[in-house]
Amino acid sequence: MTSKTVAITGATAGIGRATAVRFDRAGYRVAAYGRNPSALEALRAELRPEAVVDSLDVQDADAWATRLGELAERTGGGLDVLINNAGILESGRFAEIPLSAQRKVIDVNVGGTLNGCHSAYPYLRSTPNAQVINVCSASAMYGQAELAAYSASKFAIRGLTEALELEWVADDIRVCAVWPLFVDTGMVSGVDTGSTRTMGVSLTADDVAESILKIARGRPRLPHGPHYAVGTQGKALMAVANLAPSWVAREINRRATRS
Repeated sequence: MTSKTVAITGATAGIGRATAVRFDRAGYRVAAYGRNPSALEALRAELRPEAVVDSLDVQDADAWATRLGELAERTGGGLDVLINNAGILESGRFAEIPLSAQRKVIDVNVGGTLNGCHSAYPYLRSTPNAQVINVCSASAMYGQAELAAYSASKFAIRGLTEALELEWVADDIRVCAVWPLFVDTGMVSGVDTGSTRTMGVSLTADDVAESILKIARGRPRLPHGPHYAVGTQGKALMAVANLAPSWVAREINRRATRS
């Protein structure tokens, strides 16, 4: 058991919900945030009584400030782990998706993560060995056809993670990102792209939640960058992206994403 506090966004379904349950069972004080009232109530019933379960629109910086302020009153000001998980996806050919829908992807995925990091910083800085874990995606390894806005949003999260990992090390805040491939969740259900057909959907939300918990539980003994792939496929793709010439990565992605 632990007295550490973790704040998780997008906790009403999929990876976020599985992560909230997993951390709760591991003894963390969980603050789980989402937007679906009935799903929040169902989650509240599954977590221990000391858990905080409340509404949060991650696009709203003022709402972030309110929720984290309320949490700080309960914890005495500390926040051990922030998990920026909330995200949405639009799939299809770029020119055929309304621009408003694609902007929404950027606003939620990127704006929500920016708001979370910025709002949580004072609480993280005051907590020894604090951590930020951003839920990124294998779509940030190389731009994904039929997932253009989503892929772009994850590239932004990748860049933010790398920048803050360098900036915040002086504050004893570890910043990293978890990189799953396609996960069997409601968000991916019904998505039919070249990459989903080629690679399949083999990961579960519990797979990702377990990886996030392992990252949170300990800092690596050996040098390790800020990015953590999930699953065999994801680790293989990350190795290719990191080691192979750029034209090889492009060719692999071209073949994987073609219809």
